[in-house]
Amino acid sequence: MAEALNQAKIAFDKDEVPVGAVIVENGEIIAVAHNNNLHLKDPTAHAEILALRLAATKKNSSRLDNCDLYVTLEPCAMCASAIALARIRRVYYAASDEKFGAVENGVRIFNSSSCHHRPELYSGINQTEAADLLVKFFRSKRS
Repeated sequence: MAEALNQAKIAFDKDEVPVGAVIVENGEIIAVAHNNNLHLKDPTAHAEILALRLAATKKNSSRLDNCDLYVTLEPCAMCASAIALARIRRVYYAASDEKFGAVENGVRIFNSSSCHHRPELYSGINQTEAADLLVKFFRSKRS
């Protein structure tokens, strides 16, 4: 999660919503990414999506069954669906997202009858640090 937080800080410094993601396979980091919507002019350029793309390219496969995802914010519906399609084994996330989260809040993608893969979920890891970074970012936008 430390590297995911580092990625979130990079996003913050680039004036992107500070979310970072890391994909690990067999204890080795195979992909790192941060939100990059504004710079790429791409509404799908969430940290999770970018990390999934990098990992899939590295593995030369759309299936990431033996991989774990670490992300600083609860994934949204788009990202949760992509996580399920990629067959990510475990998702570790820091801060919950009561407004847009789709893992344990909101629509709960993994509980949907149309979801054919449900990763193990672990939440609250470094929650305070991730949440503080998000609060600092959005506070700066409102002042």
